[in-house]
Amino acid sequence: MRGCRAWLRRAWDAPGHERNTALLVGKSALAATLAWWLAQDVLHAASPAFAPFSAVLIMNATIYQSVWQALRYTAAVTVGVAVQAAVGFVAGPDLIAFVLVAVIALTIGRWPALGEQRSQVATAAFFAFSTYAAASGTGERVIELGQIVLLVLVGCGVGLLVNLTIAPPLRYRGAEHGLQVLAAEIESLLDDMADGLCTGDVDAERAKQWRAAGESAQRAVGQARAGLATAENSLPFNPRRLLPAHRRYLTFGRYQQSVDALERAVYQLGSLTRSLGRWRETENTYTYAPTLRAYADFASSLRDIAHIMASLEADSLTEQAEEMCHLATLSQDALQNVLTAAHDDSLPLSDASRPYGVLVVEATRLMEEFQNTCDVLKTTADE
Repeated sequence: MRGCRAWLRRAWDAPGHERNTALLVGKSALAATLAWWLAQDVLHAASPAFAPFSAVLIMNATIYQSVWQALRYTAAVTVGVAVQAAVGFVAGPDLIAFVLVAVIALTIGRWPALGEQRSQVATAAFFAFSTYAAASGTGERVIELGQIVLLVLVGCGVGLLVNLTIAPPLRYRGAEHGLQVLAAEIESLLDDMADGLCTGDVDAERAKQWRAAGESAQRAVGQARAGLATAENSLPFNPRRLLPAHRRYLTFGRYQQSVDALERAVYQLGSLTRSLGRWRETENTYTYAPTLRAYADFASSLRDIAHIMASLEADSLTEQAEEMCHLATLSQDALQNVLTAAHDDSLPLSDASRPYGVLVVEATRLMEEFQNTCDVLKTTADE
């Protein structure tokens, strides 16, 4: 009960997953109720459950997806009923006819164009067969089969109408949140790397922790892309996007380019941590402490940029982008210090058995991706 109250409090207090879930449940319940009333009390259908089932099935987090689900579901049910009608009126309601219906419907159900609604072809065909077998005459059978398609259309129509008119979801914040989470993962990894490199703590256990953090950042890339896709899909057919309050948030090119750049940065950090994992405590041939300290400063400078991205807000993007570009200039200086230290200490950059060359190469690539992200956000801040 305590957990339930906490969940309800979060749903009430602030927008987020809990509120979105509660809203979707409420809208689904309303759509199902309206669809049942129309099917039962207005149309007096023999199988009214088809309508509320359809209304709930196509209810989605975005109107765009709801429309696509409605079209695919209606097509799948229509095809299933048509298969039953074609076979039933030729072979009758016996076992052989059911076998033919099952084989044909399941075969059509493999059609990729129907997406995740493919299984509904066979489901509709089986329900249609049951309705067909229970009917007493040809005329009644035609009416009952047609009524199934009608109820599906009623349910889908009610579901779309409810989703469109009651708080239609506009998830543009999802793109922003996904980028924030990804940047926070990168910030945490860079912070720990800066600490380890500064103190010389680059043992196998620390490198293992960095690799685990890199894998977590890679998962965050997928989450960021999912949030971006949801944000983009929430725009088509959504009337709220026409309101002046939302117009400035309806472009996602900056987030797409930023996620692309940070994904490449994550891969480069992975290469970097793998190289550090090969570090040896007996590395006494060369003096590398100054280079490590310079590298720690460089990692810290990138961490500061990631810290701002982890709290990115569209309303204050102009100021944040300017600050990030200023920090990127400092990071460029820090990178130059790394290159200078590596040159002054005559580190074996071309020795593949040692991590120095990879460290320098990945530092340069990381800087390119962070600089690219800063430039993109600054250029698009006023769009």
